[in-house]
Amino acid sequence: MSPASATAIESEPPSAPVRRASRPIELTGSFDHEGHRLWYTEFGSGDQVVVLTHGIMLTRRMHAPLARRLAGAGFRVITLDLLGHGDSDRPTESWLYSMPSFAEQTLALLDHLDVESAVIGGTSLGANVSLEVAVQAPARVRGLIVEMPVLDNAIVAGLVTFAPLLMAARFLPFTVQAVALAASVVPHGNQWVDVVTDTLSQRPAPMAALLHGVLFGRIAPPKSVRRKITTRALVIGHQNDPIHPFGDADTLAIDMPDAEFVQARSPVELRLDPTRLSDAIRDFAASCYED
Repeated sequence: MSPASATAIESEPPSAPVRRASRPIELTGSFDHEGHRLWYTEFGSGDQVVVLTHGIMLTRRMHAPLARRLAGAGFRVITLDLLGHGDSDRPTESWLYSMPSFAEQTLALLDHLDVESAVIGGTSLGANVSLEVAVQAPARVRGLIVEMPVLDNAIVAGLVTFAPLLMAARFLPFTVQAVALAASVVPHGNQWVDVVTDTLSQRPAPMAALLHGVLFGRIAPPKSVRRKITTRALVIGHQNDPIHPFGDADTLAIDMPDAEFVQARSPVELRLDPTRLSDAIRDFAASCYED
């Protein structure tokens, strides 16, 4: 075959590289507040900020799945270990622990990160903290995410549940140490196993101080004050949980002038079957930035 009659075989152009969705960045940081170091994690980036705080004796790790989902939707989400929890300092003076103090720590986090305003949310203790933030600095709160608040109907159940833990930490500290030792040998790597072991890894003196300060201090803004919170709010509640009574969440949503209520199917829906509630939280947070 002559060169003139040869058929040129052209190589196929290289295929374009496949773009894969990158996971939002996660950064851990800390700051000093009134002589104590507090730790936090940032998920994602941007101007639309959501701050999440945890339940009592839990850690910021409990909100990591929700934070990742919100970060994937374009939010900058910050989870905070309040004083006495997680990686943050754990002083042994009970007067350092209170809902107003936790609210001040949350506002100090905004100051540290130069965030003018944010959607503030939390679960259980964290829900009450978010209400305190709205009372202390309403101009800095674009919206509230209040999951499982602990209010008037929960007082007796809370005392029955946590008073024995306080007594054990004060007078039987070896029991707290034994539980912490057992938790330390549990293999890590599973989200909710890690959350449980974090919760069980307590030190007697700081644990006693934390429970003392919270149980015998101001649990939440009183009803007369809650009725004056005009910040937009998403309140999430469920039934069959005496520590987080349905009546507390439902009544709170009625009392607050600009609140909407979403009923969870169970106390663990947001953790184990999160799509419905996390979508509701995402849509609510987005609406807080539409103005």
